[in-house]
Amino acid sequence: MPPRIPKPATAKQNPQEDQREESLQAVVLADSFETRFKPFILERPRCLLPLANTPLIEYTLEFLANAGVQDVFVYCGSHTDQVEHYINASKWKLKSSPFRTLTLLKSTANCVGDAMRDLDNRDLITGDFLLVSGDVVSNMSIEPALAKHRARREKNKDAIMTMVLREAGIGHRTKSKGSRPVFVIDPGAERCLYYEEMGSQRGRSRHITLDPDLLTSNAEIDVRDDLIDCQIDICTLDVLAQWSDNFDFQTLRKSFLHGVLKDYETYGKTIHTHIVTDQYAARVKSLRAYNAISKDIMGGWAYPLCPDSNLVPDQSYRFRKGKVYQEDTVAIGRTSIKKTIIGSRTSIGEDSIITGSTIGRRCKIGKNVVIDGAYIWDDATVGDGSVIREAIIANDTTIGKNCTIESGALISFGVYLPDHIDISTDRKITRHQESFFDSRVDPEDSDTSSIASSRLIYRSHSASGSASSISTLASADDDLEPVRDSSRRSSFRSDPSDDAAENRDFQVEATASILDGLQKGDPADTIILELNSYRMSTNASQHEVRKAVVAAFMKRVSSLSAGDSASRMSTREAVREVFKKYKGLVERTMFDKDADDKVDQVDFLLLLQKEALGRPSGDQLLLFVTKEMYDSDIVEEDGVLQWWDNARSGEGEMGKVRDLTEQFITFLKEAEEDDESEDEDGDVED
Repeated sequence: MPPRIPKPATAKQNPQEDQREESLQAVVLADSFETRFKPFILERPRCLLPLANTPLIEYTLEFLANAGVQDVFVYCGSHTDQVEHYINASKWKLKSSPFRTLTLLKSTANCVGDAMRDLDNRDLITGDFLLVSGDVVSNMSIEPALAKHRARREKNKDAIMTMVLREAGIGHRTKSKGSRPVFVIDPGAERCLYYEEMGSQRGRSRHITLDPDLLTSNAEIDVRDDLIDCQIDICTLDVLAQWSDNFDFQTLRKSFLHGVLKDYETYGKTIHTHIVTDQYAARVKSLRAYNAISKDIMGGWAYPLCPDSNLVPDQSYRFRKGKVYQEDTVAIGRTSIKKTIIGSRTSIGEDSIITGSTIGRRCKIGKNVVIDGAYIWDDATVGDGSVIREAIIANDTTIGKNCTIESGALISFGVYLPDHIDISTDRKITRHQESFFDSRVDPEDSDTSSIASSRLIYRSHSASGSASSISTLASADDDLEPVRDSSRRSSFRSDPSDDAAENRDFQVEATASILDGLQKGDPADTIILELNSYRMSTNASQHEVRKAVVAAFMKRVSSLSAGDSASRMSTREAVREVFKKYKGLVERTMFDKDADDKVDQVDFLLLLQKEALGRPSGDQLLLFVTKEMYDSDIVEEDGVLQWWDNARSGEGEMGKVRDLTEQFITFLKEAEEDDESEDEDGDVED
């Protein structure tokens, strides 16, 4: 029998642990899971599209480096091979990189919700982390927001997230003209009470409906529709647990934020805001925002994120007369250029007029060309006498002589337009044929003007010799077969756990099956039989089995301790009820009783510790479960002590949730020392 534990003593303070500074982690969603940048994203990920001639992801990684982030996880979806190639060749992979680690994660997720649940399954996050999109541009300091978040977290572990929002006028050019986010905030606690999106689109209400209880239960509220959502979130591990527990959550704001706020009375989780007023922060979430943020960068509003900061090592931009940012080795004839960015090895012919535009590298601009408010990416050619206004021309595109490209036109990669072609307003032209994946529609795609009239044009070979307007050509997508995008299946050797996504289905089904058996009171052998059958059919690992068991057991404990007053158990009683009755089930997940290194037991306890993070009174729950498993001989003393000494167990939020368990560990260590002393005394007497 294990010795009885004496009355709890005051836990010993570990000064090193108190003084330990948490290492900050960040997750970058390189896949936006949106279609607003079609047709460009059919061939290239949004995070690699150029903004002021610099890939979007460079701005995001620069922001994270200035924020003091040490570990970055870049979460990829479509075109993973391109993201991998770019990151591996960038300055962020050099020894001089400010990041301790930069890990690329492969995913088959089709929405943010899938990505977050997959991230939770990977067990890579150990404490508070930044969640950002791969198209964030910001010069703000994150320290004030982090300090407030951590202070709130110390007082209330149910404060699970802080959103960074930027104050701007209602008509600010970086704000969406379609849907407007509305945040209802308690200004004293900086707590978000309600969230809704409203706008002027057909079918979208221009009004919001507030619960009267919000008005009566809060002394003061602010209804804010003048805030820019930068999608910079400071998250706790409990955020990942919320995503995993709610498979209806698909998007960050419409489902996750709205759902957590709606369920506040049930679960008590709170989400807070940090509003920035004097620094720059925005997200390139639409073509309208792309245009606005490009102008902000050229105008110095995002300083020091300016072209002449030369974020990419081989850039050589200098600020010149006429508000022109220009690289070396540019050939310019007698022409008029104002408020423009020009990349290296670009040539511009005589008598051209270029205003408020961006021109990439190795471009050839002919004579008598007018370019006004347009974006021309690398290696493009524009013939003599052509006019381009407020359009985007992608890489390797050729515009013939005397062509007219009207406002809002999008010409994708490698398109060839012959001479005398007119492209009417809002037309999109691409050579790429859409796959089944490509043809998905983004319901929030509200910022592209005249969506109803904007359609993709697939250029046929006969078009190259036609003098008619390409906007009259029929679309060639009628004959396409529904084929999955091959870029999502490409190899990704830098991913540390390629099979994590494949095991997601096992996690969901196995957890549900075990929990159903626990609730019905099925014998342990019956649950084990079903679990093993499913494990073998999916080739799941023993770690995945342990994870499913832990999740189901902790959910069962929570349900028993949260019932009505007549049937509700205390947390200690609920733990004893579940773990004592199904001791055999837990024991069948660990196979290291005869080994010196208790790898399985340590893994099981780490999974328990992580589950406890996302639950009310998680520190107390972890203590009760650990002690019950030890008293029931499910885990051994060596297993408990090896878990306690494991580096992951003591990091960040993981370290905080085990504070109450320290008294139990102290007892085990002191008891072990007493046994050793008695053995030594016996040896002396002999």
